[in-house]
Amino acid sequence: MVFFTLAVALSFLSCSRMGYGVLLWSIDDPPIDSGTVLPVYIRSNIEKKWVVGVPESIRGNRDYKLEIPLAQMEFIGSKGKAVKWAEDFAEHALMYAETLLDGLPIREATDNNAKRVYRLRLGEIIKIIDLVKGNPPISTTGDPLPGDWYKVMTIDGVTGYCFSYRLRIFNQNEEPVNISPNTQRNTIADPNLEMILSKKWSPESYLDMINSKRIDIQHLEKKYLFDPGQEVGTARIVLPDLERKFTYERISPDGDRQWIFEGTNLQMILRQNNTLTVQFHEGGGARRTLTFVSLPNEIEDIIIQEKARRDHQYMTIYNNGPVFTSNNYGTITLLQSGGFTWKGYDLLVPQVIPSETNGTGRINMDLYITGSLEERYNGAFTFQFTDIRINNTICFLYGLENQSLRLEVIPDFGIDSNVVMRRSPSPTVLYFYRDSPQ
Repeated sequence: MVFFTLAVALSFLSCSRMGYGVLLWSIDDPPIDSGTVLPVYIRSNIEKKWVVGVPESIRGNRDYKLEIPLAQMEFIGSKGKAVKWAEDFAEHALMYAETLLDGLPIREATDNNAKRVYRLRLGEIIKIIDLVKGNPPISTTGDPLPGDWYKVMTIDGVTGYCFSYRLRIFNQNEEPVNISPNTQRNTIADPNLEMILSKKWSPESYLDMINSKRIDIQHLEKKYLFDPGQEVGTARIVLPDLERKFTYERISPDGDRQWIFEGTNLQMILRQNNTLTVQFHEGGGARRTLTFVSLPNEIEDIIIQEKARRDHQYMTIYNNGPVFTSNNYGTITLLQSGGFTWKGYDLLVPQVIPSETNGTGRINMDLYITGSLEERYNGAFTFQFTDIRINNTICFLYGLENQSLRLEVIPDFGIDSNVVMRRSPSPTVLYFYRDSPQ
């Protein structure tokens, strides 16, 4: 044979030790508390066991060894270092926690968006290893949840980080650590559910914006979503016309790639790996169906890219000026920062420009144009007069040609969301020519 079993290996032991370790999970027989420093004789990667000595206070005059799982002890090395490690661990050595929510995740980092490494079952007992700093999950009200992040370990050795909001923390001296067979990992893993819970789910309209390359930053910044709410046991739907919360007991399978949120009328169906249908009953019994998608990029990254595109678009106009003058409509001076000043616009007051403004503001490159307008114009933007609050925006189509700037006022009915769909039947067109800055 190419290896020794532990029984055979033990026969070769005398008093030789490989070092010392600290017990992480208390033992019932013989009774040894978590945090105890133990001499280590063997590490068996095949059996996944440590062979350790039993403290004299427990074994008396007997000299016998004990096998414990690899994950349930921290091997340190020298006795002095092990004692120091145990002193640092003492505050949490006897602390355990019971899971109050089925499916509560253990994560690889102290952040609600970090990858899940384990899903706890309702009533499962875990070992508290340490109190750590991290970002608290956000509640359904938008406020940080009360609680702390802990480094934890399961009975079968999985380690990671869990937020305490849905944990009942207790001390071994006050309550015995009973590992119920019902809480052990005896069910088949559900990779589809794991995948759903690992992703962020945004409205289908977000993906439509990305595919059409017509990004509405204000809409994205609202961060509308479907959140299964594994940290709090409350699923949440947030849309422009809807905000609903569903407090549930657990997420259970309800057919092929379908799940129900027990205790609610909420159901979800995985249509494709990146498409999720959510169904629920509204008041009166009507069933509503919504579609959410997993985006190819983070929303924050999409916003950054869109802002960069808009800055480039603005600088194209700026570099063709930055001063544009008209004999009839005055002089527009663009600033590199995105601001503008407009002087001599009297003929446009009040039909186009409000009389209250002094002609200063910002240009927002927040509009797109439909295909039929692309033959005549380069794009569209919004003039926002920042010195007034009411009726302070004007939307223009613009065209750059032969060192000139052509503007056409867009009527309110011409814009759908952030896309210019149609012109006015009697458009107001303004012609400006490039001028030298004064």
